[in-house]
Amino acid sequence: YQYPFMFGLILAFCWCSLVCCSRIYMGMHSILDVIAGFLYAILILAVFHPLVDLIDNFNLTYKYAPLIIISLHLALGIFSFTLDTWSTSRGDTAQILGCGAGVACGSHLNHLLGLQLDPAPHSLPLSLSSLSVTVFGKAILRLLIGVIVLLLTRVAMKRATIPLACQIFRVPHDDVRRARQRMEVELPYRYITYGMVGFSLMFVVPCLFHFIGLS
Repeated sequence: YQYPFMFGLILAFCWCSLVCCSRIYMGMHSILDVIAGFLYAILILAVFHPLVDLIDNFNLTYKYAPLIIISLHLALGIFSFTLDTWSTSRGDTAQILGCGAGVACGSHLNHLLGLQLDPAPHSLPLSLSSLSVTVFGKAILRLLIGVIVLLLTRVAMKRATIPLACQIFRVPHDDVRRARQRMEVELPYRYITYGMVGFSLMFVVPCLFHFIGLS
């Protein structure tokens, strides 16, 4: 889509500022954490930006991409779970990795089935449609349905994965909160649950929209 560069820059700056300020306000990170994260993000952007198209093409077209993506994200999750003590960042890491793997697998399946093809080159850049009552109502309806589906997916997977992980690894689950702090429970719970959330976001929800005529 084509939109004013300054508008996108201001929107990105405001969003990043809100996220950073919220982390400081909640006491999850210090100012130095935020500054270090900002600099680290710039470094990652500088390294991976030239490779975005190559990585995206690999993710969409290589037939073993889902297996590689899941294995890589799972390995990163296990590596990050080597801390001796539980922390919220450990769970957040598994959550991010799982969601990323789910999104990547959903994108791969979309491309494989031809459900979300790239627009023709002659139609680019796309322009934003004018806002009307119909467009606004359709957007709100899509938002509500999408959020409900994702929440239901999260609840269902959470209820399934925690007891299953406790049973497999023989962890007492009388106290679910304490059981979730065990690495062998938290890793599969977070990874599978949010992996399915990411997959639903990229594949299940768009298919549902297409089925009910909200594409």
